[in-house]
Amino acid sequence: MTPRPSRAGQFRIGIDTGGTFTDVVAFDETTGEMLTTKTPSTPADPAEGFLAGIDKVLALAGLPPGSGEAISAVSHGTTVATNQLLEGKVDRLGFITNAGYEAVLEIARQSVPDGYGNSYFWVKPDRIVPRHLVKGVVGRMTWTGEEIQPFDAEGAREVARWFRDQGIDTLGVCLLHSYANSAHEEEMRRILSEEHPGAVVSISSEVLREYREYERSMTTLVDAAVKPKVSAYVRRIADRLAAFTGVREGDAGGTTNVPFYVMKSNGGVLSAAEVVHQPITTVLSGPAAGALGAALVASVAGFDRVLTCDGGGTSTDVSVVVDGEPTLTTEGTVGAYPSKIPMIDVVTVGAGGGSIAWLSPEGTLKVGPQSAGADPGPLCYAKGGAEVTITDAHVVLGRIPPHLLGGEIPLDVDAARKGLEGLAGRLGLSVEEAAEGVLEISAWNQANALRQITVKRGLDVRDFTLTTFGGSGSLLLCRLMDILSIPTVLVPPNPGNVSAFGLLTVDVKNDYVQTAVRLASALDASEVEGLYDELAAQAASALEAEGFGADEQRFVRTADLRYFGQAFEVRVPVPDGPLDDAVLDGVAEAFHAEHRVLYGYDFSGDDSQQVEWVNLRVSGIGPIQRPRIRERAAEASTTAPQPRTSRPVCFAPRDGHVDTAIFDRSSLRPGQQVRGPAVIEEFGSTIPVHPGFVARIDTYDNVIVTRGGAASVAGEPSEKGSDQ
Repeated sequence: MTPRPSRAGQFRIGIDTGGTFTDVVAFDETTGEMLTTKTPSTPADPAEGFLAGIDKVLALAGLPPGSGEAISAVSHGTTVATNQLLEGKVDRLGFITNAGYEAVLEIARQSVPDGYGNSYFWVKPDRIVPRHLVKGVVGRMTWTGEEIQPFDAEGAREVARWFRDQGIDTLGVCLLHSYANSAHEEEMRRILSEEHPGAVVSISSEVLREYREYERSMTTLVDAAVKPKVSAYVRRIADRLAAFTGVREGDAGGTTNVPFYVMKSNGGVLSAAEVVHQPITTVLSGPAAGALGAALVASVAGFDRVLTCDGGGTSTDVSVVVDGEPTLTTEGTVGAYPSKIPMIDVVTVGAGGGSIAWLSPEGTLKVGPQSAGADPGPLCYAKGGAEVTITDAHVVLGRIPPHLLGGEIPLDVDAARKGLEGLAGRLGLSVEEAAEGVLEISAWNQANALRQITVKRGLDVRDFTLTTFGGSGSLLLCRLMDILSIPTVLVPPNPGNVSAFGLLTVDVKNDYVQTAVRLASALDASEVEGLYDELAAQAASALEAEGFGADEQRFVRTADLRYFGQAFEVRVPVPDGPLDDAVLDGVAEAFHAEHRVLYGYDFSGDDSQQVEWVNLRVSGIGPIQRPRIRERAAEASTTAPQPRTSRPVCFAPRDGHVDTAIFDRSSLRPGQQVRGPAVIEEFGSTIPVHPGFVARIDTYDNVIVTRGGAASVAGEPSEKGSDQ
C-alpha cells in the first residue's frame, strides 16, 4: 500500500499553537528538506499567529509573503479544547437522560481524591451540569438493545421546548444502553432539531458507543461543551487558510482548497470539516503530536523504551513510548472531567516556562500551576508581568541567553532579577538561591509526573531513555537525570518544534467502539466477526469521505477483555482475517499474558476464572507520506567543538556565576562532545550541560546526554530511519 501523497503545492506544513509560541515545520516534498521556525502566539486571534508562522517558514524557503500556492497540506495541533476544560470555562449546558435517572451526574463515582487523608475535608465539586438543568424523558432500552418502554415523543417535545425557553443552547443526550440501540437518542435529536433548531447537540451513541453510563454521559457533555468554541476556531482558521492558499484544481477535476487536518488525541489527524463534528477528539491535540514526534525520532536513533518530556510555556506533558509507539488509554481526564475517548496516555503538570513561583500562607515556596502565559508573560518579557516565573529564574542564573528566538525577543534580565530579589527577601535567601529553589521545585514536579507514568504503573524509570523537547523541555534535564537515576537523555534537533514535526508523521485515524458483553465460553465467532465488520464499514465510510480509496485504507482491531466479576478491562489486539474459535482462544491467551504484565498475575489454565469480552474496537487508518529523518554519518567528526562565546552561568548557588562556554548547536557535528559546565543554544531551545555531564552529537543530530565519561548511543540505527 502506497501512502497518500499530498495534493498540489510543494510544502506540507505542521503548526502547533501553544500558550506562548506557535511552532512551524515545513516539509519540502520535492527535496525532502525540513524547515523550522517559531513565532509568538496571538491569544486574541490565534489565526494571526497561525498565518504569520506560515509566512515566516515559507520565507525561509525564499518565497515572498502570501505564497499560499506553495502549500500542499497543513496539519494543526490546537489547545483550544484543552485550555477551555483546564480553565473550567464551560458555558451553560443542558443534559437529557432517562426519566428516573436524572441524578446520574450527582452520584458520579464514589471516589475521593488523595485517599482517606483528604476525605474529611473534601467537598464534591460542582457538576458540569447543575441538577436543575437535567431533564428526563420516558423510554427505555435493555442492555441488549431491546425496547422495553416506548419513547415518549410528546414528553420529549416538552423537554426540548423547556430548554429553548430557558435559553440553554448546548445540550448533551445520553440514554441508557444507547450503545446497543441508538433509536431513542436519534429520535430525541430529531425532536430537538424541530423544537430548538438553534441548539448544539451531542448524543452519546455517536460520541462514545460504550457502556458505563456516567463516563458516557460525561464524555458526551464534554463534547457538547467544547463544540461551539472548537467549531468556531477551526472554521475561522480554515476560512483564513482557504483565503491564503486560494482555490485550486482538485483530484477529480473539481475545485478544492488545500487539505487542512487537525491533530486528534488518539494519535491521528482528521480533516477540519470532520473535527467540528467530533471536537472532543482534540482535547490532547498538541501533547499527542509531541509524543508521536519524539517517539519517531527516538526510534530512528535506536531507542525503543522512551519517556517523553514536552516542556512548553504553561505546562510539561510526559508520556511513555514502548517499541516506538506511545501508550494509549481510554481512562483519561482533562481537568476535572473524565473522558473515555481513545487518547495517547499523557500526564500534564503545571511546570512550563511561564509557571509562576509563589508563597503559600505558611511561607512555603510553590511553583505553578498558575502561568503568566504569553501575555503578559514572565517578568523578563517586559510586557507587564508582575510575578516571578521559571523563565525568570533561568535567565537570572544565566542558563538561557538574554533573548529568545535567536535575538528576535530580547529579555530584560534586570526585571527578572528585581522580581527574584523580592521573592528571595521573603524567603531569607540570596537571589541565586531563590532562583535555584524555583528550578528545583519545577524539576521535582516534572519528576513526579514521570514517576506517575512509570513507577506507579509497575515500570522502572531507569530502564528508559528520556527524550526532552519543547521550548523549555531540556532546561532541567540534568537535574531530572539525578532525581530519577535516568542513564541517558536524548534531545532531538529543533526540540522546540517536535510537536509541529509530529503533526507531519501521523495518519488520518478514526476510532469506533461497540460494547458487546459476552463470556468467552459463550462467544459466537460469526457474531463477533459481524460486529467487527459493522465497525470496519463505519471506518471505511469515514476514510472514503476523507478521500482515501479502498486500496489505501487500513484497519486495526482490538478488544477489551476482563475476568468475570472484574470492573476494569485490558485491551488486546485481534488478528486480521476470518474469526473462528481458535482465533478467539488466541485473543484470550493474549489477554492472560497482558494481564500478567500489567498486574503481576493471571488465571491462564484456571477454568474457575472465566474470561469476558466487553468492548470491540476498530481503528480506521488512512496513511499519509511521512518526512524522512536523515542520517549524517558521512559528516562525523572527532575534532573538539569550538564555543561561540561565553557568559557567566550559575549551576550551583554556592559557586556563584562562573564563566561558561556557550556552543551553537548548528555548528556541532556527529561524534563531537561537549563536556559540562557548558550551554548549547539554538533558535528555539537551550540545553544547560551541568558539571559532571557530557553531551554527544549522534548521526541524526540528536544531542545524547550522559553522566561522566564519553556519551553512548543506542547502537546501530533503526531500520525505520530510511523509511520514515
